[in-house]
Amino acid sequence: MLLDDWIAIWNGDYTSVSRAIAPDFTVHAALMDGGSVDGPDGLVEWIKQTRAPFSELEFAVEVGPIEDGQYIVVRWLATGVYGGGFPGATAPAGAPISFTGTDILRVHDGLIAEYWINSDVHVLLGQLGVVVDSVPTAQS
Repeated sequence: MLLDDWIAIWNGDYTSVSRAIAPDFTVHAALMDGGSVDGPDGLVEWIKQTRAPFSELEFAVEVGPIEDGQYIVVRWLATGVYGGGFPGATAPAGAPISFTGTDILRVHDGLIAEYWINSDVHVLLGQLGVVVDSVPTAQS
């Protein structure tokens, strides 16, 4: 199943990338570095960077899949252990982490061609003790 391959890839098993991800794969997300992720190799590199500060990072489907035509939607839970090295983090190595997100995948010709992500990054940043500068609010 395509979703099983997708979750395996996020869990660090990249063997199914060529059979699950389209050559023109694109991520639609506000990335922390402002860059973009394109193609199977770009996806693998991004996932490796995402996984690097954590050990035992595991993604599991909580809700779904919900399928509608060419789209697959899942809500997932990621759990793991912070290993250090996340910019701005004050949490000690060994701290447990847990956060959720929702993936929308567009399938074309049996491959995942596009990916939209909405994750609870603010929850993860809080667990890591990252202090984000507050944004001034407009005053009336």
